[in-house]
Amino acid sequence: MIKKIALLFLLLVCAMPMLAIADNASPVGLWRTIDDDTGKAKSLVRIVEVNGEFRGTIEKLLREANEDQNPVCEKCTGDKKDKPVIGMTIITGMKADDKIFAGGSILDPNNGKTYKSKMWLEDQGKKLHVRGFIGMALLGRTQIWLREQ
Repeated sequence: MIKKIALLFLLLVCAMPMLAIADNASPVGLWRTIDDDTGKAKSLVRIVEVNGEFRGTIEKLLREANEDQNPVCEKCTGDKKDKPVIGMTIITGMKADDKIFAGGSILDPNNGKTYKSKMWLEDQGKKLHVRGFIGMALLGRTQIWLREQ
């Protein structure tokens, strides 16, 4: 009996790196967003997969003590207008397409604009490139987010 438990434990330990590799192929998880201009962390965004669609929601804002800790999206339109930024879904409609996640959109709560978007993983799933653009992907900008968990 002890040998069977030891063997099962050994198999689980050996399988753990494989599970970690599989997780690194997906953007699902918690990500630290980084401001392109300042290089400072801005927020924590949780990406989930629902029926093959990847969605990202702001879980926390990383702000200075003198800044509003619970801002609303003043510049947003529609159902997001004047809603709290924390808890807001900013990534919608992303679908896996080989190693790229595309076909969706991303909202920038700072200016209230929604952009077409695509994203891809790098550095064994530790970095997520998130590109927002208007029209063609060439006309846009890319942020690199860092995996928290």
